[in-house]
Amino acid sequence: MANIFDVSTPAKRFRLVAWWEAVTWAALLVAMFFKWVLGHEEAIRIPGMVHGTAGFLVFIVVALLTAWSLKWDIKTTILALISSVPPFGTVIFERWAVRNGKLGELSTEFEASKGNAALV
Repeated sequence: MANIFDVSTPAKRFRLVAWWEAVTWAALLVAMFFKWVLGHEEAIRIPGMVHGTAGFLVFIVVALLTAWSLKWDIKTTILALISSVPPFGTVIFERWAVRNGKLGELSTEFEASKGNAALV
């Protein structure tokens, strides 16, 4: 994962948004702790909106665009969409997609690094 902020290709955009969605999930979970355990009723207002729009909805759109660009089959596309539901599922899916050749040049880089490790 050389530069997570490089968004020059669909695969790299997908990686960034998958990690961003997980970060917004983490912020929401922390906010939920403040609301439900510490009693701060307004704690989830902003993290909830950020996760719902800039996290979840953006991930869904980028996942669909990536599926179209990289010609994912229906199974991979559905897995990507479902991964947005459980906390940190997008990161787990992104790692799976890289290892299984679903994220274009990111998968190629992974295979090359695996081959180089075997040579050492």
